[in-house]
Amino acid sequence: MSKNNHTLAILKPDCYRKKLIGKVIDKIIEAGFKIQKMKMVHLTKDEAENFYEVHKNKDFYPELIKFMTSGPAFPMILEKDNAIETFRELIGSTDPNEADEGTIRKLYADNVRQNIVHGSDTETNAKREIKFFFDSEID
Repeated sequence: MSKNNHTLAILKPDCYRKKLIGKVIDKIIEAGFKIQKMKMVHLTKDEAENFYEVHKNKDFYPELIKFMTSGPAFPMILEKDNAIETFRELIGSTDPNEADEGTIRKLYADNVRQNIVHGSDTETNAKREIKFFFDSEID
């Protein structure tokens, strides 16, 4: 197996509220990703603060925590060659107005704060984020 075969994705509470879980999973599978593990969680405030600790000093942090604890989320481990980069291309820019046509965020996200899906941005973060939700290691 080559390096960077796994990434963490989270279908966020807005994805659930808008009844888009199936459509987003279809896009992920159609893009050639294999879902290794997936579960439904409802993050507590402490869990969300721990997961998003990297953003603690940013102005959007309190709003992010409130949003991520507002309903179910669906973390999943995805597998594919160059998983991190490929998944970030599939989901598009954080701001759906800047996302490329056909990307998940361009198709379904409302705004930069409620943007349907999370994808790990580095190999280090992918490993940390996968361990956070699944207590398992990846290559």
